[in-house]
This record gives sequence, C-alpha cells and structure tokens, in this order.
Amino acid sequence: MSKILVAGVGNIFLGDDGFGVDVAAHLRSQAIPAEVGVEDFGIRGVHLAYKLLEGYDLLIIVDALPLGAAPGTVCVFEPELDSDPVELVSDAHSLNPHTVLAMAKTLGARIGRVVVVGCEPINLTEGIGLSDPVAHAVHDAARVVRELINQELASRVEA
Repeated sequence: MSKILVAGVGNIFLGDDGFGVDVAAHLRSQAIPAEVGVEDFGIRGVHLAYKLLEGYDLLIIVDALPLGAAPGTVCVFEPELDSDPVELVSDAHSLNPHTVLAMAKTLGARIGRVVVVGCEPINLTEGIGLSDPVAHAVHDAARVVRELINQELASRVEA
C-alpha cells in the first residue's frame, strides 16, 4: 500500500505565506483516501522532519514560493534531495522545506518521491489572510494535489 503525506507549510501571520496551511485545510474538508495523511505543519519544521521518520512513498509539500511568476501562479516541481545533510539548527522557525528534508534524511527518514506544489505570493508582510490572487489559487493547488495522489495510487495498482 502506498503511504502519502501532504504537508501544508507556512506562517499564517505573514499574509500569503499561509498558502500551504489553507490548502491543507481545504483538502481536509474533502474525502481523502485512507492511505493519505493531510497535515498543517505551519512553521513546525522539526515536527515535519520527525513525522517523515514514519516513511512515505510520496511527500507533497504545499507552500508559498516566490519564484518570480505572476501572483497566484501554481507551480509543481520535484526538488533535488541529494544535498549534503545539514547540522541541526536551534531556531526551528527558520527551517525551510529543503532544510527540513535534509534534517529528516540526517535523522534516518525514508522518503520516496517528493513533490512541491507552490504558489507565487504577492504579500509576505505581517497580517492574517491571503491576497486575492493567492486565495483563488487554493482550489487550483488542491486539485493538483488530488491529481498527484490519484496518479501515485494508480501507479501502485498497475505495478
């Protein structure tokens, strides 16, 4: 059986940085297959690193990603995971997803495929709530995440 984790990350107190958290909440309001966990990790990167010790065939990280696209643009990519392990840092709030994955690897986590579903933010200043373009992208990102889950589950049936 395929084990999948969808991790919504970000800081809800920094405007559009709460995108991943909102997508996770949206997905949790829908029917999700039993072998899929959807969690809001917010800024708790160390919690995510330890959760990854449970082993996952697919990890989908949902986050706001400033890549220079139009605000609200949803992107999907698979990051390189072959970087050197990092030293454990004392400030858990400064951990970005790449650092969390490196930390999890250092701790001995078995992580299969990692996919990042991101959204171009427009506002990362203090304040609660997503900008209009990013709020509209929540449904698109949730659809993309469901497609990734369905593809993973279908590939397990075919194998």
